[in-house]
Amino acid sequence: MTTIAASDFRQQLADLGNRVSYGRERIMVTRSGKPLFAVVPYEDAELLDALEDRMDLDLAKKALKRNDTVAWEKAKKELGL
Repeated sequence: MTTIAASDFRQQLADLGNRVSYGRERIMVTRSGKPLFAVVPYEDAELLDALEDRMDLDLAKKALKRNDTVAWEKAKKELGL
């Protein structure tokens, strides 16, 4: 993964955007040497979303098997609904 300082990222945004979009490169943007955020191809972001959905589904299935449920009224109260 390519690493670039946030100050340089701003100056090179157009070029880096092309490298990510067309070259499928991943860019880690840092501030003071610490990771701040990453820029990844759209397909990678979609894959990450799909992975998160799958993990949520797996957790939900495990909770159902354990009969680990919460009453609707209690859930609404906890969520402030």
